[in-house]
Amino acid sequence: MDFSKNAFVAVGDNDKREKFENVTLGECDEIKIGMQVRSEEEAYSLYNEYALKRGFSIRKAVKREYNGVIRQREFVCSKQGFKEFEDPSNVKKYHNLDVRTGCRARIRFDVKNNIWSVSHFNDTHNHEFATPEKRCNLRSGRKVLPAHGNIISTMVSSGIKETKSYSFLSKELGGANNVGFSRRDCHNFVQTKRKEIMEAGDGQSIINHFKEKQSEDPMFFYSVQVDQDNRIANFCWTDGRSKLDYDSFGDVVIFDTTYRTNKYNLIYAPFVGINHHWNNVLFSCAFLSDETTQSFIWLFETFLTAMGGRQPKSIFTDQDQAMANAINMVFSESRHRLCLWHISKNAQKNLVGIYGVPDFNQRFNHCLYGGCSNEMEFESTWSKMIEMHNLKDNTWLDKFYQIREKWCPTFNLDFFSAKMKSTQRSESTNSVFHQIMKTSMSLIEDIKFYEEKAAQMRQDEINEDFRCKNGAPRKVHKHGGILSHAAKVYTLALFGMFEEEFNSGMGLNCVETNHCEDNFTYSLSSGESRRIHIVHSNRAELSICCDCKLFETLGLLCCHALRVFLVNNVNHIPDEYITSRWTKDAKKRLCCSVDSFKSNEKSTHVLCMSNLSLCGINVVIRLH
Repeated sequence: MDFSKNAFVAVGDNDKREKFENVTLGECDEIKIGMQVRSEEEAYSLYNEYALKRGFSIRKAVKREYNGVIRQREFVCSKQGFKEFEDPSNVKKYHNLDVRTGCRARIRFDVKNNIWSVSHFNDTHNHEFATPEKRCNLRSGRKVLPAHGNIISTMVSSGIKETKSYSFLSKELGGANNVGFSRRDCHNFVQTKRKEIMEAGDGQSIINHFKEKQSEDPMFFYSVQVDQDNRIANFCWTDGRSKLDYDSFGDVVIFDTTYRTNKYNLIYAPFVGINHHWNNVLFSCAFLSDETTQSFIWLFETFLTAMGGRQPKSIFTDQDQAMANAINMVFSESRHRLCLWHISKNAQKNLVGIYGVPDFNQRFNHCLYGGCSNEMEFESTWSKMIEMHNLKDNTWLDKFYQIREKWCPTFNLDFFSAKMKSTQRSESTNSVFHQIMKTSMSLIEDIKFYEEKAAQMRQDEINEDFRCKNGAPRKVHKHGGILSHAAKVYTLALFGMFEEEFNSGMGLNCVETNHCEDNFTYSLSSGESRRIHIVHSNRAELSICCDCKLFETLGLLCCHALRVFLVNNVNHIPDEYITSRWTKDAKKRLCCSVDSFKSNEKSTHVLCMSNLSLCGINVVIRLH
């Protein structure tokens, strides 16, 4: 008897065997008692192919064994039986639909001498069958074939999203009905492959590397989160130098998750800041398996733990809801700001037909980029824009308006933000790593590339420190006064910004409008603009405040305040208006090098002492 693959045999009433020549699974339109196959896989395929043609799904049921050998096997309709009773007190996050109807349709195979014979077949159902166009949703018919899986894996590893990979297959095969699996199946396939690829050796090499770094640098910190299968899902790390940098420049943090840069398709997520030379500085780095709220909460809490719990004043991100939810929960003391560049791109996509209108574009950008001097002017400009272009029913603009405090600079004039308006700094850092890293790299190679880039950025900072200490801007000493003082205090990059403000103030009209004892009020304007700025000053205390709020947001005196100081012959910058993070001595209080904390000991005592060292430095500086 020929039991070639996918061939079935039927037994007649007289026990005469009739062979079905060249019969494939897809050609078997009916099932008869006595049909035989040679394995459990073929038995399942026989009933499944029949079920899919009829329009129902199947699942495995009873299996009877004797001494470890299968003697009988049943497959049933997926709607067989009823769902087991669940305790209502057990709160579940997700609730699956109840699809059971108590259907009695089933097939039973008896196994003897490795021959699987149909001994019972009930084809009576108590539910409707799926129509041909809906049969692609039948669960037992959804399967990612090896060829399709290879295509998806190749596309995803090349940086193409799962959804686009699925859409490509759908077009190539003539529609979603012909793909054989759903978008959710595609997602699950990619996640499964990613977990399989995450070899224990690579994961262990990461832990070993971090432990080695921690033995060299007691301030080194790392944290790893594993999934339910005890595989690495997310991990984050930072070293002692980055902690010290955060202590000096951690008031503004830019966080962006743009690139997936390794063979595991993990998300590269750096925390970036701005140092006293107006250059990027790396605070920490993480790799995430997904961009869910739970992953971001874990990452942000880990980051704060590493940095001693100190929250930034402002944190810039793109417009991601999961990220926003996590920030609201973890960074409760920080001002969350959205990247204006991303918003501008989203506006072009969501305001097709109106975004290109000059009048609308002018008003929209006036609101977006902080052209309004106060909240009242913003509200007026926004209302006129909505009314003039009949956009009251535009849902995107309405939702955008509801979060105006996160993107409009006018609503954030009292918060230090280093005058940032986008995550471009983080994206530029991401771009560097994207150019260097390859999808074939292991995670340990990615980590070492990050360390090399961090070392390069730190060397650049050292070079800039040297330039600032061993040189001064030309011709500044000739002017003397407040400009000369600024050249001695600020780094070269920040002095350039200060000098630009100083020169801009030289051409302003300054009129004293009111005074009471030592308190004076000035009105400043320029011939090019109708806008008038008001400056309040106390001559005795050398205090000053301008309504443009540049000092509050950037930490540098504005051209209006400098003009008033010039009028009052103030030749130096008052100490309270010198923001230490922009000065040449920004890191003077951290004069103890990270190297001084290094130790070969791996004891808990050393790790505790390293954390106390940073606190000790701050105490000593305050005493002086």
